Amino acid sequence: MPISNHNMRTVISSLFLSLCMGISAVTPAEVRFHNEEADTSKITQILIELDAMGLDTPEKIVEKAGEMFIGTPYVAGTLECTPEQLTINTDELDCTTFVETALALAMTIESNRTSWRDFINNLEVLRYRNGRVNGYPSRLHYVSEWIVDNSHRGILSEVTDRVGNASAQIKTLDFMSSHRNLYPALADSANFAGIKNVEMGYHSHKYPYIKYTNIGSARLNDGDVVALTTNTKGLDVTHLGIIKIIDGRPHLMHASSKQKKVIVDELPLADYMKRNRTQGIRVIRLSK
Repeated sequence: MPISNHNMRTVISSLFLSLCMGISAVTPAEVRFHNEEADTSKITQILIELDAMGLDTPEKIVEKAGEMFIGTPYVAGTLECTPEQLTINTDELDCTTFVETALALAMTIESNRTSWRDFINNLEVLRYRNGRVNGYPSRLHYVSEWIVDNSHRGILSEVTDRVGNASAQIKTLDFMSSHRNLYPALADSANFAGIKNVEMGYHSHKYPYIKYTNIGSARLNDGDVVALTTNTKGLDVTHLGIIKIIDGRPHLMHASSKQKKVIVDELPLADYMKRNRTQGIRVIRLSK
C-alpha cells in the first residue's frame, strides 16, 4: 500500500531523530527520575492514551498532552542538580518543564512510538544543545537559543512572523552571567565560562514578537507554544505556555507560579498579558 504524505513525514522525522540522538541518547541509568516507577508508568499511560486518540496534527497532540497535566503542582528548580543530568519529574512542573514534556510526548507519538524510553530520548533532544546532555552549559537555558538550536535540527519552527503582525526585537542576552548569584551552578567557574561562551553568540540577537496589543488578530491554534517576551535587560522570555482556544479566543495553558499548578487561565491571552504587563509573544510549533 502506498505511504501517505503524513506517514512519509513521520518515517523521515523518526529517522532524523534517530540520527540526531545516535549513540548520544541517554540510557535509563543516566536519567534523574523524581520517582522512576511512577514517572515511567505515567508517561507510558499518557502515550497510550494519546496514541488512541488518533490526532492528526502535532499541535493537537501537544494540546492534549498538556491537558493531561492540568492540576499538577507548580514547583520551580526541579532541573537543578549536580552533576547535570536529564531530569524527569511528572509530579512537579514549572512553565518550561511543562512545555518540554508536552512537546516530547507529541514527538514520541509523531514517530509512532509509545515507549517512555523514546520519550526520554526526545526530551533530551529538546532540552540540550545538539540534543545531548554535556554539562550545565549544554542545557538550552535561553528560549532564543532553544528555538534556534531546535529549529536548526528540524525539531521546532518559529511561526511568529507568519501568524500575526510581528515586530522585531534586538537584545543582548546576558542575564545569567549578569546575575550569577541567582544560579547556584554558576558558582562553578567552568559552568560560568560555558554560559558566557553561549551568550557571546547572542549579542544583539534579533527575533520577532507579536505585541500584546496585536494578539487579537494573531492566528493562533490549539497546541501552539507561546513564549512571553520581556523588557527585562539581558533576557528574552520570562514564561512559556500552550494555547487552548475557548469560545474562539486563545487562552494560556501553563504551569502558573501564582496558582501553584498547571491551569488553563480563565482570562483570554490578550487580557492575561495586559494584566501581567507582558510585552508580547513568540509562537513555536513542532516541525512537520
